[in-house]
Amino acid sequence: MSTLKNSLRDNRWACWLVLACLVVPMFASYFFDDMFSSISPLFKNPQQLELGWDSADYGFYASGYSFLCILGGLIIGGVLLDKYGVRRMGSAFVAMMVGGAGLVTYAITAGLEPNTSLTVAYVGCMLFGLGSEIAGVAVTRSIAKWFKGKNMALAMGLQLAIARLGTALALLVAPILVNTELTNHVYTLGETAKPALAGMGVLAVGLILWAAFVALDARFDKEAGTTDKVDTAEEDKFKFSDIWKILSNPRFLMIAILCVTFYCCVIRFKKFGSDILIHLFGVDISISSLLLAMIPFFTIVFTPLFGAMVDKVGKATRWMIIGASMVLAAHLIITFAPQGQPVFAYIAIGLLGTGYSLVPSAMWPSVPKIVPEKNLGTAYSLIYWVQNLGMWSVPILVGKIIKQGGATHAGKVSAALNAEYIFILLGIIAVATALMLLHSSRKHPELGLDK
Repeated sequence: MSTLKNSLRDNRWACWLVLACLVVPMFASYFFDDMFSSISPLFKNPQQLELGWDSADYGFYASGYSFLCILGGLIIGGVLLDKYGVRRMGSAFVAMMVGGAGLVTYAITAGLEPNTSLTVAYVGCMLFGLGSEIAGVAVTRSIAKWFKGKNMALAMGLQLAIARLGTALALLVAPILVNTELTNHVYTLGETAKPALAGMGVLAVGLILWAAFVALDARFDKEAGTTDKVDTAEEDKFKFSDIWKILSNPRFLMIAILCVTFYCCVIRFKKFGSDILIHLFGVDISISSLLLAMIPFFTIVFTPLFGAMVDKVGKATRWMIIGASMVLAAHLIITFAPQGQPVFAYIAIGLLGTGYSLVPSAMWPSVPKIVPEKNLGTAYSLIYWVQNLGMWSVPILVGKIIKQGGATHAGKVSAALNAEYIFILLGIIAVATALMLLHSSRKHPELGLDK
């Protein structure tokens, strides 16, 4: 094929095949990241775990995902993606993701002392987190490349929906694999590691499909006479001053702040949601796991639909406002609804899942409208960097709050409410930021944020 018209990009089936190859590594990443979320109540009783971790230890481990990201790893990774290309650097970070997951699995199966296993797992989680985030940047940028000008929001929505299916699967199967229904039982290392072993299997499949994407993307560039690097012209080469230009863009900052506050309200809630729902609404661990799994299942249904809607009707900032407001409303219901009434938990989770579908469908396709294409890798990485500041700090804080609740029912309820106050505050900031973005969009209609 000698012309772009006949290239892979204009082959509808090739584009969707590439999307399939890209979503599986992200599916695997989401699965592994949430493998402990629905069994987090077990960490309230470390004496029943051969692993020996408590709730604060679990919160500390979960924060490791974001540690290297906030130390500059995301920014450096984004720059490397822009400079050396998605295929080379994306492959390196996908390998880091799988290697970090392998180190976590080793730490929780090797029979190490609790503090040692926690340290080794934390290091593994750091590598897994940075690898996952840069892999996510590479996937997002690749979708923007393959679907430029056609169904981009739909493709990004599908990618998010299928990736979050990994979260849903982890939330549902982890209690089954570990058998959390047992009473007065000491869980062995082999039992608590079952979700991690399952996650490693899915990551292996994702690694194979990433290799298939690399081959297809190389053929794409060969046929089109393009490159997966963005510094093809002297005036378009990356400069470190570009970072300042991006950070000085007020609309970029609004999207970054919306991203960190919104995602912490959902993703970090899921890390402790099972414990919160159990003590506020009186459900058991199987029901709480089902409730949390409903969140990504909502996204599987609604994210592609909302993505197609944004492609067709625009009004992205309005959808961000509605979605952020739904998430805030969900946390208000969880906090102030009558306790012991599970129906309110279902209502709140429904709102949370719908809002979780709506905001990303409008937010991520808005970034290419406000940032030059040559800086997209860096821009997405900067957003993820800001996001990970919250992802790192919130689980440490919430983990300590949950631990301080103690063994009494009143203490556990108080701890759950105190944790929810944090999510409410984040939700208020998210809604306020989305409103500011709408105001800015009206002042600068030439950007086309709402077209």
